[in-house]
Amino acid sequence: MESDLIVLSHLRWVFVWQRPQHIVSRLAHGRRTWFVEEPEPADVDRPTLRTEDHGAVRRVWLEVPSERLHVGFDDPVVDEYAELLADLVGPGEQRTVWMYTPMALPLCRRLGPDTVVYDVMDDLAAFKGAPSELVLRQRQLLKEASVVFTGGRSLYRSVRARRRTGVHLFPSGVEPEHYQRALTVAASGPRPVAGYVGVIDERLDLDLVGDLAAALPDWEIRMVGPVLKIDESTLPRADNITYTGSKAYDDLPEVMGELDVALMPFALNEATRSISPTKTLEYLAAGLPVVSTRVPDVVSDYGEVVDLQDCGAGFADACRRVRDHDPSARAREAAPLLHRNHWDTIARRMAGIVDGRPSSTTEEESA
Repeated sequence: MESDLIVLSHLRWVFVWQRPQHIVSRLAHGRRTWFVEEPEPADVDRPTLRTEDHGAVRRVWLEVPSERLHVGFDDPVVDEYAELLADLVGPGEQRTVWMYTPMALPLCRRLGPDTVVYDVMDDLAAFKGAPSELVLRQRQLLKEASVVFTGGRSLYRSVRARRRTGVHLFPSGVEPEHYQRALTVAASGPRPVAGYVGVIDERLDLDLVGDLAAALPDWEIRMVGPVLKIDESTLPRADNITYTGSKAYDDLPEVMGELDVALMPFALNEATRSISPTKTLEYLAAGLPVVSTRVPDVVSDYGEVVDLQDCGAGFADACRRVRDHDPSARAREAAPLLHRNHWDTIARRMAGIVDGRPSSTTEEESA
């Protein structure tokens, strides 16, 4: 992929470090790369383009005068955004636009790309507050994209039902070396800790978390991450539940090293029907035992290494059972799985497909 790379994303580069950041930071080496975010309301008199360099990636966003809390790619100001962005990027021989949200399709079209890549990391239409236009634009983007990648098996099957060719399965990966520090972190307190690390939103079964805390009164239930799209008053409260807020990606090894058990208490609803949680591999790389609800992709991909449970009482029993584990031994057992799903490998294979050099191994065969 020797062309300039313009990424259009609903997520901000400085938010939680996840799939877009892992992939784009690797693709950016040796090419001009812009990570273009949704417009952002600000105290400005007119739309103003902002940029910020993060290594080889230039973060770009448009500040707009607005009293609304959220301004999306569907805002009328997108025409001005396209003009300012075109001036910033300038001419180039080849241009690849890499999409993370179908809502940015009008902006993509204005940029006149030679190649359009749609990396489907979530079923955004199923998320709380999703705009009604999203379903239509996703259908259009699936038709217009040159290449489509999907972040999990359930998403792959869903996308293949609407587009038969040019669709490739790439479940999210991990940097195993990043989490090795977790194996050297000492326990942080006098009682065991079961923890969840990630965004706290409508995808979590909050009742299960509350039931788990009640069933493990001598444990701490530690919830690490930002609270988004849900009212904080709905969060379960108990003396042994702790909410720490967001933690930087660089700090996650220490955060996970303080846990005795890793939790994935996802609700089984429309918002989780197609998710393939990145944190599964991150927990395993940190040498942690993992207890999860039966999210379809977790069952199919990690059912042999994750303890699957259905309720708070089941989670509690599993936490007690797996607490006395050997983190180093667990990490060694997971090593082959982690190696196969390294972000370096994933980004390299994606670039090869976009360049017309597909890998000889295909995930699709087992989807």
